[in-house]
Amino acid sequence: MPWNLTSDRPIYAQLIEKLQLDIITGHYKPGEKLPSVRDLASEASVNPNTMQKALSELERSGLVYAQRTSGRFITDDQELIKNTRNELARMQIRDFIRTMRQFDLDDDEILHLIQEIMKEEIE
Repeated sequence: MPWNLTSDRPIYAQLIEKLQLDIITGHYKPGEKLPSVRDLASEASVNPNTMQKALSELERSGLVYAQRTSGRFITDDQELIKNTRNELARMQIRDFIRTMRQFDLDDDEILHLIQEIMKEEIE
């Protein structure tokens, strides 16, 4: 997946989000070794220090762990991955609802539109 970084938000925050997405969607599997900081930074076209900062944050969250001489790995904790996926989905839904309310749509209208679009996607 492309990195698609923008200048409207801190780069390291966007890197965290992209790596989280890659983990929760299975691009990186539980227990899998991550590419090196330099390789990831090169792939994302960012400074290695910026990538290091993002990876350190992912370590604090528990999604990634480091082994001193072997590199960084994705957690094996399926529950943590699932909880992260659910929290990221909830954040997206909250943002969507806020936007729809700015359009002056009430909850019933929002739900109706979602149902319509979901039907279209199935067909």
